[in-house]
Amino acid sequence: MSRYLTLDDVDVDGLRVLVRSDLNVPLDEGHVGDDFRIRSALPTLERLVGEGASVTVCSHLGRPQGADPALSMAPIAARMDELTELAVRFNTAGDITVIENTRFLAGETSNDPTAARRIANGFDLFVQDAFGSVHRAHASTVGVAEIVRSVAGPLLDSELNGLGRLLTDTDHPYTVVLGGAKVSDKLGVIENLLPKVDRMLIGGGMCFTFLAAQGREVGESLVEESMIETVTKLADDDKIVLPSDVVVGDRFAAGSKYQVKPVTEVPKGWLGLDIGPDTADEFAGLIVESASVFWNGPMGVFEWEPYRSGTETIARAMGECRGFTAVGGGDSAAALRLLGLEDTVSHLSTGGGAGLELLEGKVLPGVAVLERWVQ
Repeated sequence: MSRYLTLDDVDVDGLRVLVRSDLNVPLDEGHVGDDFRIRSALPTLERLVGEGASVTVCSHLGRPQGADPALSMAPIAARMDELTELAVRFNTAGDITVIENTRFLAGETSNDPTAARRIANGFDLFVQDAFGSVHRAHASTVGVAEIVRSVAGPLLDSELNGLGRLLTDTDHPYTVVLGGAKVSDKLGVIENLLPKVDRMLIGGGMCFTFLAAQGREVGESLVEESMIETVTKLADDDKIVLPSDVVVGDRFAAGSKYQVKPVTEVPKGWLGLDIGPDTADEFAGLIVESASVFWNGPMGVFEWEPYRSGTETIARAMGECRGFTAVGGGDSAAALRLLGLEDTVSHLSTGGGAGLELLEGKVLPGVAVLERWVQ
């Protein structure tokens, strides 16, 4: 784990502080659609104000190519103002000032020194608190930290310590549950964690690449043909647990016909859209008896009620487990919130890609740069 300073190491009273938060949230017709990341970012900002700092916060939003009014930070500032008793203002002075989308600035994504100096200008301290962005070497994540004295914020520190527990000195039995669509998105995590875990439960769309690699008929289910050879080698590991049954639909649609089938009997022309009830019960039993669990990726298309049961069963098992439970990835976190279970796990991560890269064993540039300020 990188060595870095935190807010506990500095006196911020009277300082002009720039905070990099992860406020990259979905917008729905100009309004915030999901405020989880905003709520997660606020405690750090409120603490800084309470300790006498003048606080400005920056973040990216979406992937604009230059200035795009549809991706302005104004709605984010408005929602923040609703969620805190402090005065949050957009581009004008308040208790907390939110500045415009960092990706409107030329040179942000290339970590251009000119862009970094422009963002950093006038600040005494930089607080890196955007865990969801520290895997990117951008001007607002790395460049500013090369210029201004920098510390890790409480949210970032919590994420690094929470997910870091899954890499070293993990209590056993240790179970990892992986879902989502593609094996390729999780390959690095699989390869890095498989030697450390007692079992790895594979669901979601990615399980069909594993099943196809075993020679199973998977109908029209999602299969990454380019991953078959790699997966064939992985599937030989007896730590990997695959579904015994699946919920299949006759088409990819919310109103499709569906049925539960053993993985040996997936009908031609149908596609798997969830793990089956027997598999969900098996996975849940293994989760509940674990001392450490990491879950990333839903078990099926949980947005559609007929294909929600597998994900819901896993989510409830995570809440019932008395060990350390961590959930990463936007879809998994969204599923927990949809089911009202977000407070039942030990650690609910705000980062998707950053969390996966951390668990792959990669260096996170937005964290590594903080080391230069350790005396």
